[in-house]
Parts: sequence; structure tokens; C-alpha cells
Amino acid sequence: MVPKKKIRWIKRFVPRTLFGRSLLILILPILIIQAISMFIFFDRHWVKMTSRLAFAVAGEISILSSYIDLSDNDEMVQKIMSLSEQHLEFLITFDRGEILIQDTMPSNILEGWEGMVRSSLMHELGGAMNYPFTVDVDFQEKWTEVRVQLPKGVLNVSLPQRRLFSSTTYIFLIWVFFASTILLIISILFMRNQIRPIRRLALAAERFGKGRRVENFKIEGAKEVRQAGQAFLDMKTRLQRQITQRTDMLAGVSHDLRTPLTRLKLQVAMMGDSPDIYDIKNDINDMEKMIEGYLNFVRGDGRETTLLTDVSMMLRDVTISTKRQGCDVALTLNDVSDSIPLRPTAFKRCLNNILSNAAKYADFIWVTLERTGDDEIHIVIEDNGPGIDDNKFEEVFRPFYRLDSSRNVNTGGVGLGLPIAMDIVHTHGGKIWLEKSAHGGLAVHIILPV
Repeated sequence: MVPKKKIRWIKRFVPRTLFGRSLLILILPILIIQAISMFIFFDRHWVKMTSRLAFAVAGEISILSSYIDLSDNDEMVQKIMSLSEQHLEFLITFDRGEILIQDTMPSNILEGWEGMVRSSLMHELGGAMNYPFTVDVDFQEKWTEVRVQLPKGVLNVSLPQRRLFSSTTYIFLIWVFFASTILLIISILFMRNQIRPIRRLALAAERFGKGRRVENFKIEGAKEVRQAGQAFLDMKTRLQRQITQRTDMLAGVSHDLRTPLTRLKLQVAMMGDSPDIYDIKNDINDMEKMIEGYLNFVRGDGRETTLLTDVSMMLRDVTISTKRQGCDVALTLNDVSDSIPLRPTAFKRCLNNILSNAAKYADFIWVTLERTGDDEIHIVIEDNGPGIDDNKFEEVFRPFYRLDSSRNVNTGGVGLGLPIAMDIVHTHGGKIWLEKSAHGGLAVHIILPV
């Protein structure tokens, strides 16, 4: 079993997006294979080829050294040197009577290709002849110089770099690099085209979940992505049909319920005034309020169009309306003037529900609007009322839950104000929760995406 801590440590370096993970799956094996291939190529091909070239050059220099050492006159030496320059691409000079200054530089002092070539040539020269020698490699000038101490003088042999070092290897590396780059670009373009339908499906689902219109969405991509897109469209159609049927049904129910209530109100109005008639009228009014509350909760606002709405302007309107109820309201906008996609009637109802609840129990309300990051706004509604217990923060969002157990509409409503507010916030893709207020009452927090 792999420890969880190690797995979490690895997850930090794993891309979070599907596109990034797909690229990692494509790139990582290619890099590993190329690294192994380069190592094998360098070890088996490049080093061996350099050793074989050095072996050939060392044999040729050994033969030249032996011929020049055995030659009795300068004419023969000059002829050997001319033939070597003509057929072996050597530039040869012979300094008769000179003594070779031994090279004190270690054979491994040079790094990279120069050090590898020098070491290979010195190794092969040491095995091919018994004369003292020095080797000087200069890749900038693309020449290599070998000086050999013969009994009659010093033999200087200069040879081009191509006799010891093959430039075709560079071409191979460049070809591999560009081929890999081209394949990687093709893979990236292919993966982008494969992931684009998934992103569009995610955006369409997000828009539909927030109650916005999903337009110009078409099924495309791989077979599995097409199946998911078709399933989303089928689900969208079923939900829209269900919302339409529910709205039409509730419209009929609303008419059927209100018609007998209207007849009762007319009959009661014709009975005159008495304590019993007054109680009946109150009961009928309570029934109307409860039915209206139930219908508002179940109906929702699915048919309302999403519009760009100025949140700060809406907060000004609802706070003015709350002030008319006799409650003082302090509004702080913090220079936030963002227009965000909202269903204005629904969200205004959400704010009115929260403010009316606060106005029932408090005499002062604080409303704050602020921006939290680039993609969210934060609305806080606080009051100085008695508040509620912490263990009731979740329960008050349950439909028909009331802190007042008497079920009196005048004192506590029907228990649908906060559930309707939560439903509206959630359909906008936001979050809502309760906390204790610093002013002694309750604080309602709303987060909305911009």
C-alpha cells in the first residue's frame, strides 16, 4: 500500500485540468523514451563511432611515424608528407632535431565532445605506437593537432575535425527534436479539439443550473462526449417540460383555490359585522397568505428571463422599501457597481424576504455589498435583533419550519421566506448561510458569481 501522504505530494504536481493531464499522459512517455533512446544512442553509437574513427587515425599516424623514422633523407620524408596530405587530409610538418615538450594537461581536463574525442584519440595512439606524443583538440577551429616525438625530430600532424567527429549525429538529434516538437503540436491541437466539446457541455450545464438560457449548444466530439451531450439535452428538455407542467398546474390550482375563497369573502361581507364574522375574515386572510406563500415556493421563477442587473441599484430599492416599514437600514456599497446575470424579480424577492424577516425582530439593519476576488460578490445583511441559536442555522432553511411553534401567520409567517431565498440563490449558482452578527443579531451571507 502506498502511503496517502506520498499520493497527496504527487497530486500537487499533477495538472488539475483534463487538458493538462492528457498532455502529461502524452508528453511523459515521449520524454522517457527519448531520454532512454539518447542514452543508448550516445553510449552504443556515438562513442563507438568516435573510437573507431580515432582508431583509424591513430593507425595512420603510427604508419607515418614509422615511415618517417625509417627514412634516410629529407626527400623521402617530403614525398611521404605529400602523399599523406593528398590522400589522408593531413597537414604534416617534420621538425628535425626538435624535442617534444610533454603535455602536462590531464587527458580528462576537457569537457563535452572535446574531452571525449581527445581521450579516445590518446587511448588509440597509446595502443598503436610507442613514441611519445601530445594531442591538442580545438573544436572552435575544427582542427586537431598531434605531435609525435621521433628519434630524429618532432612530427606535427594536423587533421580536420571530421576525421574524428561525425556531424551527422547533430543532424540526427535536431531531426528527433523537431519531429517530436511537430508531433507534440499536433497532439496539443488534437487534444484541444477533443476537450473543447467537454468544456462547452460543462458551460451549458452550468448556465442551465443557474437558470440561464442555453443557446447554440450542439452535440459534437467523440462518441462518449456526444452521448453525454445528448443526455444533457434530454435532461434539459424533461426538466423544462416538468417546470412548465408544474407552473401550469399551479396556475390552475391557484385559480381553483382562490375562487371559493373569493365567494366566502363576498358571503362574509354580506353578513354584516360581528365578533364571529371578524374572526372568519381573519381566517380567510390567513388562508390567502398561506396559499400565496405555498404557491410562491412551489412555483419558483423558472420562466423569468435572466438579465444583466445592477446589484447595487437593486439593494438601494429594497432598503428604501424596508425603511418604509419603520426599520432603519444602513447601506454600504463599497464602490461596487457590477451588473451580473440575474432573474431580477426572483432575486428581489429573495432580498425582500430576508430584510422583512430582519425587520420583524430588529430596529436596525446593516446591508453591505463587497467584491471578493474577480468572480464573486458578497452581500451581508445583519441586524441587532435577538438572533437565533446556532443549532437552528440549518433548520430555518427547511420548508415550513418556523421558530414560532404557534403557526400564527401574523407572528412568524408560514415558514417559507428563507427556503425561497435559499432556492433563488442556489438557482443563481450562489451560496447562502447564517452567522452570528457582531451587532448582536443575525447575519445572512450571500455569495453570487459574477
